[in-house]
Amino acid sequence: MIKKKIKTYKKESGTLLPFSFKEDVPFKAKRVFVICGKKGFIRAKHAHFKCSQYIIPVTGKIELECEHDREKTKTILDPKNKNGYLLKPITWCKIKFLTNNSVIMVFCDMEYEYSDYINRYKDFLKYKK
Repeated sequence: MIKKKIKTYKKESGTLLPFSFKEDVPFKAKRVFVICGKKGFIRAKHAHFKCSQYIIPVTGKIELECEHDREKTKTILDPKNKNGYLLKPITWCKIKFLTNNSVIMVFCDMEYEYSDYINRYKDFLKYKK
């Protein structure tokens, strides 16, 4: 997982977080989706063979647990930290929502393909070897 700082522009009326597909997203994005979650719920629990994902916290606090190669990381996603997180292919990912109404935005470098998913952790471990 690679952390990347997000540019923000603050005014009295609020904060603007612009994203340039040319400069800010670390690959040519082909798909974008948003996940909204309730406190305590878990999403993802999968890896991708080929797809890279860039995750941006929009609101709330979310725990992002990742495993890539032999490195395991656990990070709290919070929009106040102004960081985006790049997940490369063959990264096991688990997302836990720590607050109600938490939202993340995910940019992907490829269109949705069911065959790109590794849905079972034991299959992920086998593939890594």
